[in-house]
Amino acid sequence: MKFLVKLLREGLGGIIAFISWITRPRKLKRTPESQTAVENELQNFALYQFFACPFCIKTRRALHRLNLPMETRNAQAGNHHRTELQQGGGRVKVPCLRIDENGTTTWMYESGDIIQYLERRFGAA
Repeated sequence: MKFLVKLLREGLGGIIAFISWITRPRKLKRTPESQTAVENELQNFALYQFFACPFCIKTRRALHRLNLPMETRNAQAGNHHRTELQQGGGRVKVPCLRIDENGTTTWMYESGDIIQYLERRFGAA
């Protein structure tokens, strides 16, 4: 029974991910200089996520829309990124945005909070 539930969840998640991919929003346009500055800032960011998680998909759509080519890290079981998330953030919950700035690491959970933060910080063209 547990296997069937996992198979169903991952199958539906894959379908949702595919639909999300084919219906992606347009990217925010920036000047080349502005985009380069944003990409340099993003070197200090990473998104811990599961591929088929609906909240992760929602967050990745926002990354695409805001034109934020950020590193994404697979936090599935058996992956070293899962261990990083557990040890650094204190729990395995995705999506989680890791922000390394001024010698401090911040772990931000909740898709709505992550999207709101990214829109405030990077949304203005």
